[in-house]
Amino acid sequence: MPEVDVIRAQLFALQDKEYRVFYSRLMPTLPPETVIGVRVPLLRKLAKQLANTPEAETFLQKLPHFYYEENALHAFLLEAVRDYGAALEATEHFLPYVDNWAVCDCFSPKVFAQHKPELLPAIRRWLGSDQVYTVRYGIGMLMRYYLDDDFRSEYLAWVAAVHSEEYYVNMMRAWYFATALEKQPAAALPWLTEKRLDVWTHNKTIQKAVESYRIPPEQKQALRALRIRSQKLCEERRV
Repeated sequence: MPEVDVIRAQLFALQDKEYRVFYSRLMPTLPPETVIGVRVPLLRKLAKQLANTPEAETFLQKLPHFYYEENALHAFLLEAVRDYGAALEATEHFLPYVDNWAVCDCFSPKVFAQHKPELLPAIRRWLGSDQVYTVRYGIGMLMRYYLDDDFRSEYLAWVAAVHSEEYYVNMMRAWYFATALEKQPAAALPWLTEKRLDVWTHNKTIQKAVESYRIPPEQKQALRALRIRSQKLCEERRV
C-alpha cells in the first residue's frame, strides 16, 4: 500500500540511530531490528499531523506492523478517534498485535474518559484474555480511570484475580496496587496487611510504593514492615 510505505519513510526520516540502540535495550521482548529509533515526542507529533486523514485510515487497517514505531504510531492515532464505539472497536482490533510494554502503556483513546461505565465490560474481557499485553492494558485502564472518583473496591479484586506467570502482567498488577495505596489507601492496604496477594506481587507492590514520591515517609516505613521474607512464612501466617 503506497500510503503505508509513505508513512514508513516518514518514520525513517525521523530516525536517531543512537537512540535506537538505547531504546531497543528497554524492550527486551523485541528484536532490535524491529526498532527504527524515533523519539516519542516526534511520534506523537507525526500522529497529530496524520490524524483523521485518509493516509491514517489506511495505515490503521494495515496489521500487523513490522516496526515498533509503526505500532506506537498506530496507538497514538487511536487516541484521536472521537467516536467511542469506533475507538473501542479499533482498540480491540489492535490489542492482539501489541507485543511490548512501551506500546501497551502509551495510549488510551481520549474518548474513553467520557464513557467510563461503558468501558468496564471491555476491561473485564481484557482481564480474562490469554494475550499478555491485552491483560496488561486492561489493568492499565483500571489504574488510569478508576482509582479516583469512579473507584470501587471490587476493582482491586478484579486485578488480584488475574493469575499469570508473565512478568509484564504481574508488574502491572503490582503497579496497580501501589498506585491504589496512594489514591485509595483504606481499601488497598488490607490486601497487604491480610496477605491476600501472592508473595511476589505483595513484595513488588511494597517496593513500588516505597519508591513513589507521593506516599509519605511514615507510610513507607509501615509498608516496609509488611514485606514477606519467604513463601513459607506467608503460608504459616495464613494458617
